[in-house]
Amino acid sequence: MKKRTLFALAAISLSAVTISQAFAQPEYDQVARGRYIATLGDCTACHTADPEKPFAGGIRLNTPFGTLVGANITPDRETGIGNWTFDDFQRAMSEGVGHNGKRLYGAMPFTAYTKVTRKDNEDLWAWLQTLQPVHQKVETNQLPFPFNVRTSLIVWNWINFGKGEFKPDMSKSAEWNRGAYLVEALGHCGTCHTPKNLLGGDKNSQFVSGAVVEGWWAPDLTSNTHTGLGKWTQKDIVTYLRTGMNRYDIASGPMADAVKHSTQYWRDEDLNAVATYLKAMPAREDDKPAPLAASDQRMQTGALIYETKCSACHAPQGQGVENIFPRLAGNPLVNAPQATSLIHVVTAGSRGVDTDARPTAPAMPSFDGTLSDEEMADAITYIRNSWGNAASPVSASDVKDLKEELRK
Repeated sequence: MKKRTLFALAAISLSAVTISQAFAQPEYDQVARGRYIATLGDCTACHTADPEKPFAGGIRLNTPFGTLVGANITPDRETGIGNWTFDDFQRAMSEGVGHNGKRLYGAMPFTAYTKVTRKDNEDLWAWLQTLQPVHQKVETNQLPFPFNVRTSLIVWNWINFGKGEFKPDMSKSAEWNRGAYLVEALGHCGTCHTPKNLLGGDKNSQFVSGAVVEGWWAPDLTSNTHTGLGKWTQKDIVTYLRTGMNRYDIASGPMADAVKHSTQYWRDEDLNAVATYLKAMPAREDDKPAPLAASDQRMQTGALIYETKCSACHAPQGQGVENIFPRLAGNPLVNAPQATSLIHVVTAGSRGVDTDARPTAPAMPSFDGTLSDEEMADAITYIRNSWGNAASPVSASDVKDLKEELRK
């Protein structure tokens, strides 16, 4: 009995060591580790509006409640974080409370960053101190009354925020835990991919099951076979994060920026860890809708438009061209509950992100000048209900509404 107990304790200890090693980065100096952590967290996305003034803030963040602006996080003492201490920084990351007790809005994803380890924060802080100070005053809070009153965030945090550093699941592998840490904490994937409640907080019971972000659909990342990543292989996920493209999708909108500034530079072991975690993500298997009948007038019109405008690139049966044009047949993004991204790329066009691995990305032309709102709606409806796809139809008013939103 004692031998069995000792063996079990030894196994648990070995597992704990293995998982802790998964969080330990290779032996770089602290500043180099901090730079990589900033890349994992994609700090550029919210804090660099002008490439000539890196991390001096200025990025406008459009929320349902108004506009927030990314802060200056250079070590400038007057307009940046030069008069902060590490304890100030740690509190901002883990509690959403900045220097002098200034409460931060959820657009700064402290609800995810609270899970970042203190060690990673220390290294990130060390790197931030090496940045060139940039004197640039940024008015971060541009929300209308009453949302601009920061004391209201006390109630917001009570409802939407749970403080706590990431705790590894000892029943899972080291690779899975590393992936969970990157997705849930540093990568803050849920900030875009998780549906929001009326107050703008995450619906954690629907973690990474998809949401609309600035006129784009941030897809379902669960293993749902119809709308999520159930059909994607781990290689598909890694390829997408590395190059911005795989057989199913081309990164557009905010995700294109994430690939450009962040994920293309992640180490292979981190990309594989994320893929491992996401492929193990339980699916929210909602009822699959029935496709529209081919006899539906919208389908018939859409078929003709697809044949003349779309099939040359995406192929007659929606199979696409590997590594050039994504397949539409059986595509989870096409089957999304909201056709926001499809409407966006059809009306406004889109260009894939240029990366080191893929320096010239393909582009999607805009059809706003050649097709009416109703014609674009019919074409999208046809695509969403052909070749194994099944999703709700799109109306001309859906197209019109998104076009008006984009004009804003």
